Amino acid sequence: MAQLIFLIVVICGGWMVYKRFIKDAEKLTARSKRQEKERDTGAIGTLEKDPVTGEYRVKRDDEA
Repeated sequence: MAQLIFLIVVICGGWMVYKRFIKDAEKLTARSKRQEKERDTGAIGTLEKDPVTGEYRVKRDDEA
């Protein structure tokens, strides 16, 4: 019985690590595509509109 519980814990842990890896890979892919597009167009950064103030500002990498 203890082996079954250990196996379930290992499988759940592996699944969590897998999901985290996929999430990070998608984030890196999106960032590299954005940087490639900026290089192609010669832009310095990507602008985003603030919904509250209506002002545009440069989007940083650490923002979602």
